[in-house]
Amino acid sequence: MNEVLTEITKAVIEGNYDAIGGLTERALNEGLSAKEILDDGLVPGMEHVGDEMAKGNMFIPEVLLSARVMKASLGIIKPLLAKAGAKMIGKVVIGTVQGDLHDIGKSLVSMMLEGTGFEVIDLGRDVAPEAFVEAVKKEKPDIVGMSALLTTTMRNMGVTIKALKEAGLRDQVKVMVGGAPLTRDFAEKIGADGYAPDAPAGVVMARKFVSA
Repeated sequence: MNEVLTEITKAVIEGNYDAIGGLTERALNEGLSAKEILDDGLVPGMEHVGDEMAKGNMFIPEVLLSARVMKASLGIIKPLLAKAGAKMIGKVVIGTVQGDLHDIGKSLVSMMLEGTGFEVIDLGRDVAPEAFVEAVKKEKPDIVGMSALLTTTMRNMGVTIKALKEAGLRDQVKVMVGGAPLTRDFAEKIGADGYAPDAPAGVVMARKFVSA
């Protein structure tokens, strides 16, 4: 493994925000492509972070810091990725459903998906079913991700899936849902394709969806 790529991976894992910009620029100056920096530097770092979070060895504040480091590097290489026509492994439209203003979990999933090679369209929080429908029409994603933290807003996931069906878009995307009050049974009941109990599980599920 190239030394600077190893250092980029380490910076992501350790949440070393001060180092990542210089390391990314150094990698580019050494002739590495933006895709190599993503695939061999950032992705291994975020995969390690996801594994450690799933094991209970890293917690949300640490993971958010790692994700912030990853995003800083992505901010430098994204224009180069686009210019080179680099293909991401999939596209995800994600948002917290209508009526719900919580977004830490959704934002964490978004950042971890980006860090593992997905293009992510984050619609934010309090997203109406119609906004999800319009985003699917415009972006043509592989996956729609929905989050809810309140039992009172969970039902809007089902409303959104129904809106996708009525728009003739449901068969074009996989739908995954997550959030503290959700269960696998609820996800099945509303017609989602999958339920993720936490951010690392959401990333694993998304990768399965695009590799199937």
